[in-house]
Amino acid sequence: MTKNLVSRAAIAAVLALLSTASPSSAQSVSTTDPKAVKPGIYKVEPYHTQIGFTLSHFGFSDFSGFFSGASGTLELNPANLSTAKLQVSVPVGSVLTTVSKLDDELKGNQWFDAAQYANATFTSTKVTATGADTADIAGNLTLHGVTKPVTLKARLVGSGTNPLDKSVTVGFEATGTLKRSDFEVKQYVPLVGDDVRLTISGAFVLQP
Repeated sequence: MTKNLVSRAAIAAVLALLSTASPSSAQSVSTTDPKAVKPGIYKVEPYHTQIGFTLSHFGFSDFSGFFSGASGTLELNPANLSTAKLQVSVPVGSVLTTVSKLDDELKGNQWFDAAQYANATFTSTKVTATGADTADIAGNLTLHGVTKPVTLKARLVGSGTNPLDKSVTVGFEATGTLKRSDFEVKQYVPLVGDDVRLTISGAFVLQP
């Protein structure tokens, strides 16, 4: 019984500490100040980078999924944002939804055809600041063997030193829209939506 009381006391102490912690403490390792972003060449941090997509399912609901396993580089100088360069590659075989059967179908030749077109790539051509912490990133997206111009609207999420591995990290969120039929992914258009909304969470680690 004494052991149980000690265990309960320990749990209570932990809960008390959590309840008194500042709500912003989880964010204290990063800053949203654009001036704090360090210039240099960054690499995509794949474990915390996701490319989400959403499209209409017969007009009944908006259905979403995402890609992971991205790689690439970001060349960034906050003092001269127009010189920024971004190159990202994502394996389309990483596609994941809430339906495993659909995941297999999306990898097939009626959709992304991952066997023939293994990666989707984005290469920036122009970066234009639109605010203190926002920018438009114009570039070329290659998907399903087709290359088309796409513009992403990016926002700085935060930068700082990762407390676990001490890496200098910066993160952005980007959004955009494309027509999948432009990339010859036409299965079930227009019953399944042609317009695809992208939401990208990107993490990048400064290289020495």
